[in-house]
Amino acid sequence: MEGRYAIAKFPCDAEIPAWAAGAAFFSVTRTLEELSVVTAEASVPAELNASRGWRMFKVHGPFSFDETGVVAALANPLARVGVGIFVISTFDTDYLLVQHEEIPVVVETLEHAGHKILNLELLNT
Repeated sequence: MEGRYAIAKFPCDAEIPAWAAGAAFFSVTRTLEELSVVTAEASVPAELNASRGWRMFKVHGPFSFDETGVVAALANPLARVGVGIFVISTFDTDYLLVQHEEIPVVVETLEHAGHKILNLELLNT
């Protein structure tokens, strides 16, 4: 997917920041321990302590809920080459985030594992 993303963490009782929903893609997850926000890096205030520089791969779904191993097929090869990931799952599909500087090794590793990377030019934006 196009663009760079950031991941921000807030206390579990924090309000969802208004800037979080300003992007075409955003994800907000609240647990008993935290509120996590993933959104376009450009939307995140500069003074906020956030993990920046993430690029996103959309895993083409939809997948049925009884289909197993979808994330593992991506995560395992990347773990073997030392690439850290952040995964977001939705009803229909999954999104794999990796740091921008890891893109060349991610593409090579996933293609070697039998995955096809579409719209590779979007990762150069």
